[in-house]
Parts: sequence; structure tokens; C-alpha cells
Amino acid sequence: MFLETERLVLRPATAADAPDLLALDNDPAVMRYINGGRPTSPEDIRDRTLPRLLHDHPCTGTRGYWIAREKDTGAFLGWFELRPLDDHDPAVVELGYRLNRAAWGRGYATEGARALIDKGFTVLGVQRVTANTMAVNAGSRRVMEKAGLAFLRAYTEDWPEAIEGSEHGEVEYELTREAWQRGR
Repeated sequence: MFLETERLVLRPATAADAPDLLALDNDPAVMRYINGGRPTSPEDIRDRTLPRLLHDHPCTGTRGYWIAREKDTGAFLGWFELRPLDDHDPAVVELGYRLNRAAWGRGYATEGARALIDKGFTVLGVQRVTANTMAVNAGSRRVMEKAGLAFLRAYTEDWPEAIEGSEHGEVEYELTREAWQRGR
């Protein structure tokens, strides 16, 4: 186990998580703002998702991605990310989360994000947390704000395949160590 909150257990991913990850990434609603809701193959999980989730970051001694399970039931909820942007420098990390629909609207994303941010600033040497989403992803933006991040900028980038809403661009949020300390 990496981290425990009131209702969540976050632990490093393993190859045994592949079936849960496949189910998560095959829910069109979950993937709406990621790939437009297109299906994900078992090969994609094996060849792309798992290597990313199993990568160790030397600067923090952690993986950067954690499987989230409900503490009381052990039910798979999804995953969280607090990943250094540079493998050799923990100063700037990216916050992310992908939770199944059963977990939506219950405060799990905010709870997990806050706990990871606190661990990042108190234990892992983080100086700045950044998070990005599509501008139209109101749910994810609310989680970022509830977790203490502030809007930094809107931007556009070229998508290999445009998905609904991508024409409105992306947004970036951030939380610095100084702002986090002021807000405690």
C-alpha cells in the first residue's frame, strides 16, 4: 500500500490489474474526454497502459500511478496519478485520475487527489502540482479546484484525432508548495 485515506486505499499497480483497467478504459463515459469513448483493446492495456503505470520514477522512489480501491469493500475504483514530469526531478508533478462511473459524484477523486498532493508536498519533494483536462470537462475541473489547484491557462494543441469538445481546447491548473502551505 502507498497511501490510505478515510475511504480509499491507493497501492502500486501490478499486471494483475489488467482486467480492471480494461473494463475502466472500455466505458465510453469514462473515456469521453480521453479518446472520445472509443474501445480499448487488451493489447493496448498490456502494451501501453501497464508499462506507464508500472514505471518507477527514480527521483521519488515511486511509480507515479496508483490503483484506487474502496477501503471497506475492496472494490476497484480506478487509478490516480502523481507523476514527476522529469524522472530525475520531483519538483513538478502531474496530477491525474480515472475513476469508474460508480465512483463519480461521491468525492473519491477529490479525496484521493488531496491525499496525493499532501504526500507530494510533505514527503516526495514536490514544489508544483500541475493538472490538465479538456476545457469542457467540468467534472474534472471541479475536482482540480476542490483539491486546491487554481486555473493557470487555457491552450490548444493538435489532436491526432479530434474528439467532441476538443475544439474548445485544454486547460491547465496548478498548485505550488507555497500556495498549498498558505491554504493549510
